[in-house]
Amino acid sequence: MDFVSTRGTRDYRIEEVLTKGIADDGGLFIPTELPSFTYNDLSDTQSLQDMALRFLQPFFKSSLLEESLSEIVNEAFSFAIPTETISPGYSIMELFHGPTAAFKDVGARFLASCMSRLNAKQLRPLVVLVATSGDTGGAVAAAFNDLPNAKVVVLFPEGKVSKRQEKQLTCWGNNILSLSVKGTFDDCQKIVKELFIDDELQQHTSLTAINSINWARLMAQVVYYFWAYLQIDEQEINFIVPSGNFGNVFSANVAKRMGLPINQLHISTNQNDILHSSIKNGLMKKNVVTQTYSPSMDIQVSSNFERQLFESSGRDSKTINNIFHEFSKNNLYRFDKKIQHDLQSNYSTTAVSNDETLNAIKQIKQKYNYLADPHTSTGLYALLEKDANLPWVSLACAHPAKFGNAIEKATGEPPVLPKDLSKLFDKEEKMTILDNNKDILKSLILKNL
Repeated sequence: MDFVSTRGTRDYRIEEVLTKGIADDGGLFIPTELPSFTYNDLSDTQSLQDMALRFLQPFFKSSLLEESLSEIVNEAFSFAIPTETISPGYSIMELFHGPTAAFKDVGARFLASCMSRLNAKQLRPLVVLVATSGDTGGAVAAAFNDLPNAKVVVLFPEGKVSKRQEKQLTCWGNNILSLSVKGTFDDCQKIVKELFIDDELQQHTSLTAINSINWARLMAQVVYYFWAYLQIDEQEINFIVPSGNFGNVFSANVAKRMGLPINQLHISTNQNDILHSSIKNGLMKKNVVTQTYSPSMDIQVSSNFERQLFESSGRDSKTINNIFHEFSKNNLYRFDKKIQHDLQSNYSTTAVSNDETLNAIKQIKQKYNYLADPHTSTGLYALLEKDANLPWVSLACAHPAKFGNAIEKATGEPPVLPKDLSKLFDKEEKMTILDNNKDILKSLILKNL
């Protein structure tokens, strides 16, 4: 399967897509075409692993990983992804049963399994560079912990993740370097993008991105949308996806284009509502990041949104280059009618305030006896407004125990901490506080190789 960059370069293979993370021109990878599936293609699958293998095989045909794909799938999809019906027409797909209790475990484990095999014969050390607003970094660190010939560098914004999230980012050692950056998640993400086009660093390492900007992460996430559909057993399905960096909901859109009969895709954001504004009003405007109870969504520049804009523009890389050139200069861009219409035909949106987030946690607990984390509750806030005659599935992104302060504030009681998380939080923290500077980080990476 061939891939192109949203910025114009072409003819990449899946091995390059996995290892590079970002294209040479700074764009994001996307397949030249997608395979298609019908219900009959997958209806007889007996397990999540079986379905994932069938779904992923076309992407890896004739690749170096084709013969290992079954092993990779079994390693990555090694925990349950159940869909729980809380009321007729209302269901919740729980994505937090992995080792770090967040949906990021799916993509991170899949990419780690791929990368460890691709890098096995490389002489240069693999450096995995990840910017995180909360859960991604912990999932990546867990997936790569103690893998040979691999170094993970985790950047997260100082003081802007929950205490339990920070513990998951810093409780490792060995091959995991945890860096607390004096800035926002957008600052961390900007540094990552700049380092990927740094020739000197690339000469000394095999540098890759494992954020949701890596296509492998999205590809793995597409799987569980098909899995939810098989569990719901309806002719059509609707999803509500809490969104920060746009990767998870774009995965749902990819699933729809591959044949999954999705009727509606609804995006829920928190007070940092650039996605809501971009889609509803056609105006992508960067504002100051507001700290909320749902820190993984405290983002102003949603990197994966570029992939959707690429599709909405008719795959016109010139338009994409122009959009982000103007946006980088002015911190805003107004879409033309064609792009805005396409965005609105693909997604509806809701922006949920801090108070509404807490109220949703409380209402869902009282009405359905279901406890949701703050990110999940932004989606459940939207779910409460939906017509129950249509099958709605809202995504549960993380275990509520990771956000104890918000849960206790909403319900009056602290959440129960699962045993696996409790063991993780008993470990010693190791981190370095870093100025918001690309050159300092570059020097630190070269020193730690």
